[in-house]
Amino acid sequence: MGAKMPAPVHRCFNMRNPFAKAVVLSVVLLLLLCAMLRSDSMDVKHAIVKSANAAKAAMTQEPLDRQGPEIFRAPAEEDDVEEAQPEPDPATSVYSNSSISMTCDRDMEKLLILQDKYGLNTKFEYTKRYVKISRQNIKRKSITKLNQRFMAEQPQVVDVTKQSPQHQPHTCEEPLVVPVTQSPYPNTANASDFIFGVSTTYKRFKDPQTSSIHEWTYWLTDGKGKSNGGKLVLLLLDASEEELVDAWTRLDAVGIDVDVYQSDSRMEMAVRYLTLVPTLYNHPDRPGRKWVVTCDDDTFFPAFNALTEKFEEYDHTMPMYIGTLSEDVNNVERHGAQAFGGGGVFLSVPLAKKIAEDYESCKTPAKIKEANTGWGPQGDVLLRKCIYENSDVKLTSLWDLWQLDLYGDPSGFYESGIKPLSLHHYRGGGWHIAHPWQYTKIAHLCGEDCSLQRFKTKDNYVISNGFSVAHYPKGIDFDFGQLERTFHPAPEDKGWNLDYMFGPQRPSLHKTGKKISWDGQETILNADGSVSQIYVRKADDWRWKTPSGEPMSKMDGVIELVWFD
Repeated sequence: MGAKMPAPVHRCFNMRNPFAKAVVLSVVLLLLLCAMLRSDSMDVKHAIVKSANAAKAAMTQEPLDRQGPEIFRAPAEEDDVEEAQPEPDPATSVYSNSSISMTCDRDMEKLLILQDKYGLNTKFEYTKRYVKISRQNIKRKSITKLNQRFMAEQPQVVDVTKQSPQHQPHTCEEPLVVPVTQSPYPNTANASDFIFGVSTTYKRFKDPQTSSIHEWTYWLTDGKGKSNGGKLVLLLLDASEEELVDAWTRLDAVGIDVDVYQSDSRMEMAVRYLTLVPTLYNHPDRPGRKWVVTCDDDTFFPAFNALTEKFEEYDHTMPMYIGTLSEDVNNVERHGAQAFGGGGVFLSVPLAKKIAEDYESCKTPAKIKEANTGWGPQGDVLLRKCIYENSDVKLTSLWDLWQLDLYGDPSGFYESGIKPLSLHHYRGGGWHIAHPWQYTKIAHLCGEDCSLQRFKTKDNYVISNGFSVAHYPKGIDFDFGQLERTFHPAPEDKGWNLDYMFGPQRPSLHKTGKKISWDGQETILNADGSVSQIYVRKADDWRWKTPSGEPMSKMDGVIELVWFD
């Protein structure tokens, strides 16, 4: 018998009106000039409003009717209270303006906010650059060379301690023009073939440092408060009824189609992971779907249109087990050749049915003991054993899914021009730190292909779109097709652990004086349709020093890229 599900869930959807387009062309020259002077400050106001909304969302929300201790089910339609729901995050809205008015005047109010937010010194360098995208019928390149300079002049030095006008005049350089493919936008993704299962804790779900709400909103909604067809089943460990209600309320408010269940800590962790499969297969919303997917709460799908296109190549009517190995050969040797859960484990419905039927025999004490690889019983191992010992099905490797068992600076991966189908382990806690939800916002303007795409200028600046802006002051005399080995595996680094997935990596440029980089921190979708990216570099960053230990720059620095079509 498979794991039993509670009674069918009755759901309702909170419908939201999309944001109205915010820009009206003015025929009065004076009004147009005022709009130009104020466009920068709009970014600041947007950031302030966004922060206030985030703080409001973090407070306890109005509870809905009690639905029972095991699962929170969506209330009936008449129970909806529209005013109790927060507005959809404007950062996920999609705009379609064809032109903007460039302004590079120094907005001291905004710069003061940046200085405080990122802990910059009172004096710092600031560069603002406009980037015009050109969508063309071309293929995505790992790196695109531009016939323009990035830094036409020295960065401006900002001193926030000086009394100065709120707006200081400054002339914009001609925008960089970058060709991108005519790839689909995130809001066009259709995830109705998939049902996803995630197991985590309420504490991790609610903590702003570990919450996945923004990430899930990106790949499970249309970005405007409606589901894109994907179903999420969330299991929260030992959660109370109030916590289940709160989790459902928060996710439903942004348009995610979700059911929230309580899981039991008395069950071995590996078994809780295995239980996701029969839970998803027996779910009343599973019929009609093709793929049952288990993943971690820090699994992120940055290009869902590309993911669905890839899965159209597979025969979902056959038993199929699809995923990726760890990039670290040590982990494959330790745990085995299986789909590692952080990259996403995709099971066709026929195989999920088989696992549900064999569930009880797959979680016996003997099987749990066999799944202990020295680091405790592993859910990935228990699932693989259940499949391999009860069927002839073997893993189909999809190498564009990434487990990312990486420690240290992940720049070499994210700056490689890669187009990943999944990302994982980006929240630190021993693993690397990255912000993929911020990086992929640019896709709302230029399509999925341009996230993390590289653009190289004549003066040896490389934009890894969303992740970083790097400068190579001594030129580029290495193969950009190879990953820079800025990261390392753990616990044992043999020097070649990662080669079978990444290929041999070129040496790191840390502490060589040959590279200096500004890291992507946040992306803002502006009301005029443009997209602002904030990249920050600290003067005391240990990476950007000469071989003698001298910092390559004695000032902190900020680069703001404003993208438009």
